[in-house]
Amino acid sequence: MIFVHGYIHGDPHPGNILVSPEGRNGFSLVLLDHAVYRELDEEFRKDFCQLWEALALKDSKKTMWLGERFGAGKYSRYLPIIFTGTTIESKYSSGMSIKEKETMKHELKSLMFEDLSLFMESMPPDFIAILRVDALLRSTIRKMDVSRLIRLLTYTKFAVYGRLRLKFDGELCKMPEMNVYFAVKAVFLNFISTLKYFHILTKILIGAIESTPWQQKVKNVQNYLYHKIGSSDLWSILVHSVFLLFCMRPAS
Repeated sequence: MIFVHGYIHGDPHPGNILVSPEGRNGFSLVLLDHAVYRELDEEFRKDFCQLWEALALKDSKKTMWLGERFGAGKYSRYLPIIFTGTTIESKYSSGMSIKEKETMKHELKSLMFEDLSLFMESMPPDFIAILRVDALLRSTIRKMDVSRLIRLLTYTKFAVYGRLRLKFDGELCKMPEMNVYFAVKAVFLNFISTLKYFHILTKILIGAIESTPWQQKVKNVQNYLYHKIGSSDLWSILVHSVFLLFCMRPAS
């Protein structure tokens, strides 16, 4: 809703979300309580999509530039901490080294209450609304045992698609020749979005692999095999095991 359509549901806590057994994938989410909504203008929506791409790719220059556009000023360097849990200097958006975690703790301790107040006052109301909604969503998915990596990939996927989404003009769509034009352009943009997402996905997954201690990688393989042994998909066990073992070599 936020990345693609520019709508912010003001209060998406679990009590306002129902799961229906009907839908394309065997279920659908039904949102309740539509009293508080915000609609983002196109420029803000696309800038927020770009911000998430920059956060996922660890593009610090673009993150700072977009932070300036949102009004965060010098506090733009803390946007990665807020949204991805990594510092502006972190190598990957999917995790941090022990040294990076210590750096982040030191930076956060140096912040004063006045800094937090100035940061909140400098941000536009739409951005504050997004921060609140993001906090609610993170709380919900954490209770559902969804990993931070899955959240990062999901947000990034819709940010990439939302940035290149084709906005249709109601009057132009009524013209037959324009229908063909819009259809071809939509397919092309979807293709570009897919390529872009796979590029970001690859970088995030490589970061997740490299930033995970090798002992944890061994444990991940063991857990994966434990769950797979219960199935009869021997080919899947072999292929995935080789891949995981290949990626879990300890760094020198």
